[in-house]
Amino acid sequence: MNKMNRSYHSIVSLVWILSVLTIVALTGCSKKKKKVEEIRLRPVKIGVVHQLGLMQEAEFSGHARSDQEINLSFRTSGILTTLNITNGQVVKKGDLLARIDNSEAQLSLEQSIAALSSAKTSLNTASSILERTRMLYEKGSSSLSDYENAKTTYANDKANYESSLRSVEIQKKQVEYGIIFAPTDGVITKKAVELNENVSAGQVIAVLNAGSQMEVSIGLPDNVINFVKLNDSAEISISVLKNKIFTGYIKEISPSLDSENSTYPIRVAISGDTEMIKSGMAAKVKFKFAGTNTDREILIPVEAVGEDGKGRFVFKVEKEDDNSAVVKKVYVEIGDLTTQGFVMKRGLSSGDLVAVAGLQTLLNGEKVALPKNFKR
Repeated sequence: MNKMNRSYHSIVSLVWILSVLTIVALTGCSKKKKKVEEIRLRPVKIGVVHQLGLMQEAEFSGHARSDQEINLSFRTSGILTTLNITNGQVVKKGDLLARIDNSEAQLSLEQSIAALSSAKTSLNTASSILERTRMLYEKGSSSLSDYENAKTTYANDKANYESSLRSVEIQKKQVEYGIIFAPTDGVITKKAVELNENVSAGQVIAVLNAGSQMEVSIGLPDNVINFVKLNDSAEISISVLKNKIFTGYIKEISPSLDSENSTYPIRVAISGDTEMIKSGMAAKVKFKFAGTNTDREILIPVEAVGEDGKGRFVFKVEKEDDNSAVVKKVYVEIGDLTTQGFVMKRGLSSGDLVAVAGLQTLLNGEKVALPKNFKR
């Protein structure tokens, strides 16, 4: 009897243990399945459809430069025989900076000077003969034809002298074209050639910073250029001067398009102490300008708009809970492109959430994971 009781208790214990293990296994599988489901949700990058205000803010990249940079070059070609230029060199107006071997121009000048000297001698002789002939003619000791010939000779010699004088001036210019003097006080910011190098006419050999103020050169696209005007204020940041913001104003707006980058060049003057800013430093210019749209219009990020055979579309993101959402494909009608995105004409409302990445791989009705710490 005791033996039967022991067998019965053993069977009961075994059943109880198996039941517990089964419950634990099922619970673990459920949690694992739920965890896998969460892991499989694709994360989505989200943008917000927002209302367009009358004042827009835009930022553009450019580089710092002096407000007066002079490109130094020769007006003729030749071999560099003198080069008194180094980067950072302080120069004074009239300093000899560079000279090329212009011996041919120098020889032509010497020949012109010799021709001028000969022409001057001939003119002086003709002048004396004319005066003497005039006196003899008045006394009746010389004929009218002799007097007329003397006047003709004088006129020809005078024209020859004046021509020789102009020739000397031209040849002096040719010699000067092979010499560069500092046009004003300043600092050499760029040296582009070396001694004994063969340079051509118009080739920049150095850049002279002759200004007292720094500025930033940037380019504005055609959809922005009409929203800015001279003296508009700007906020400027220099990449290497972190956490330092400068103020400035638009001092020049080009009326024509730069064909190289399809933008309109503008120059923004930097106010205040600019000693730490050097030519060539990367800069960003931020300014506000009045838009032409009304408050009723809304904007959608450019990255949120896709296109298929049916037209333009977006994936609207609808939250389910704090961690997940469902994306729905919505066809939209968009308007003009602004610096902040497309103007939305139909399909969405201000405050709607949209996917801004991976549009070609998202599916209508797909469940996705929201970004971490997303609050809305």
